[in-house]
Amino acid sequence: MCGIVGVVSQAPVNQLLYDALLLLQHRGQDAAGIATNHSSMFSMYKANGLVRDVFRTRNMRSLMGNSGIGHCRYPTAGSSSEEEAQPFYVNAPFGITLAHNGNLTNQAQLKDELFRNDRRHINTDSDSEVLLNVLAHEIQQAADGYTLDADAVFKAVAVVHRRVRGAYAVIAQIAGHGLLAFRDPFGIRPLCIGVNETENGPEYLVASESVALEGLGFRFMRDIAPGEAVFIDDAGHMHARQCADHPSLNPCAFEYVYLARPDSVIDGASVYATRLKMGEYLADKIRKEIPVEEIDVVMPIPDSSRPAAIQLALKLGVEYREGFIKNRYIGRTFIMPGQGMRKKSVRQKLNAIAAEFKDKNVLLVDDSIVRGTTSREIVQMAREAGARKVFFASAAPPVLYPNVYGIDMPTRDELIAHGRTVEEVCREITADRLVYQDIAALKQAIMDVNPELTSVEASCFDGVYITGDVTPAYLDKLENHRHQSSGKSSEDLVRTQLNLNPPVAAE
Repeated sequence: MCGIVGVVSQAPVNQLLYDALLLLQHRGQDAAGIATNHSSMFSMYKANGLVRDVFRTRNMRSLMGNSGIGHCRYPTAGSSSEEEAQPFYVNAPFGITLAHNGNLTNQAQLKDELFRNDRRHINTDSDSEVLLNVLAHEIQQAADGYTLDADAVFKAVAVVHRRVRGAYAVIAQIAGHGLLAFRDPFGIRPLCIGVNETENGPEYLVASESVALEGLGFRFMRDIAPGEAVFIDDAGHMHARQCADHPSLNPCAFEYVYLARPDSVIDGASVYATRLKMGEYLADKIRKEIPVEEIDVVMPIPDSSRPAAIQLALKLGVEYREGFIKNRYIGRTFIMPGQGMRKKSVRQKLNAIAAEFKDKNVLLVDDSIVRGTTSREIVQMAREAGARKVFFASAAPPVLYPNVYGIDMPTRDELIAHGRTVEEVCREITADRLVYQDIAALKQAIMDVNPELTSVEASCFDGVYITGDVTPAYLDKLENHRHQSSGKSSEDLVRTQLNLNPPVAAE
C-alpha cells in the first residue's frame, strides 16, 4: 500500500515533495523516490529505506524543477530490490516518470502484449513498470507527432483503462508537457487533489491522502473520481475528464480499518469517524458475546485501533486505559517483510505497563488480525504483565481471502482465520475470548460516515473481487508463485494447507 504524490508549482518542489512523502510515510517504509522535471529534463533519486534516510542534502540539490512526483513503497508484487523503487522512467515517447499505488491483476498478460505487440522491454518484476509502459505506448499512439495536448492524454488513459485490470492510482509526469493523475474505474485506491493560490498563480498537489494536502497548506479540492484523469499542463492549466466507460466507486475497506492516517478523509468519509463507528458496532457485538460485567478495562493496541477502542469503551460503560506504550521509531509490523522480522519487532514496538494489567480482566482491541503473530505476542505480554483474563476484539471481520489490489496478504495459508473457526483462532492467539466485527457492520460503519457511498471493496473479508477477473485459478497461481519465491517446497505447501504445520503467522 504505497504513498504517491505529485506537485505542479511556481517554485522548486524538491522540499515540498520530501515533506509530502513524510506525511505519507505510514503507507510504506520499504523504499522512497522523487523525480522532478526541469527544462524538459528529469532528475531522479530513489533508494530503499525511510524517506528521512534515503534523501541527503546532495540528493535534494540535484532534484531541480517546479514540478515532480514522489513515492514511498512497501512491496506487493515483485521483490524488495532497490531497482523496483519508484518512480519508474521510460524515455519514449517524450520521457515519462510514473508512481503507482495498487496492484495489477493482469500483469502477466500485459507483459506478454508489451513484448509481442508493442516491442517494449520490461526490466523488473514490478507491475508498476508494466503500467508505465502501457501508458507510454498509448500516449505514443494518441500523440500527433511531436504535439501532445490534453485530448490526446485523455484518449491514452481511456485505452489504459480498457487494457489494464486491477487497482491503480497513478501520478505521471510527461517531460515538457505536464503532470497526469488518474484512478482505476472502480476507485479502489485513493487519490485526491488540492490547490494553493499564490501571487504567481495556482499550485496543485495530488496525493494518496488528504493529510498530505492539509499538512502542506493546500486547500483540498476533491477526490479524483474513479476512471477520471486530471492533466495539469506546463502552463499551469488544469484539465479533467472521465475516461472510463462504466466507473463506480468502491473504496478499499482496509484503508479505513488500518492503512490510512486517521486525520485523512477518503472519498468523503473521515477515517477517524469511520473507526469510531467501528467501535460502536463492535460494542454491540461484544455485549452479545461477553458479559460486560466481566470486563474490567478496555485497552487499545496502538495506534490505529485507538478510536474504535475509545468509542467501544464509552458505549459499554467500561473504563478505558492505555496499557501498551508504543515505540514510535519501529515501523508498522504488518508492513514489515518477513515473518521473523515482524515477530521480533512486536516486543520492541510495544511495552506493557504492568500496573494497568495486574489482576484485571482486560479487553484488548485491535484494528484487525491478519496473520496472528502480533496478536499472540500481545496476549502473552498482557498475561505476563499480570492480567487475569485476556479478551480480544477485532474492529475488522476475519481476514479470510487474499487481497490482490495492493495489500501484501496474498496467500490463504498465511491468514490465521482462513479455514479456522473463531474459537480455533482464539486458541491460536491464546486469548480467553475472541470477538470479530461483522462484515455488514464494517461496511455500514464506513457508509454511515458518508451515506453517498453505496459500495466498499472488502475482498479480503468477503471474497468478492470487484474487478470480476480474479478466479480460483488466478489465486492458486499467485500463491504458488509466492511460495516458490519464499523457498517453500510443494510438500511444505500441502502440509500447510492441511494444517499439518503450525500456522504461518506474521502480522
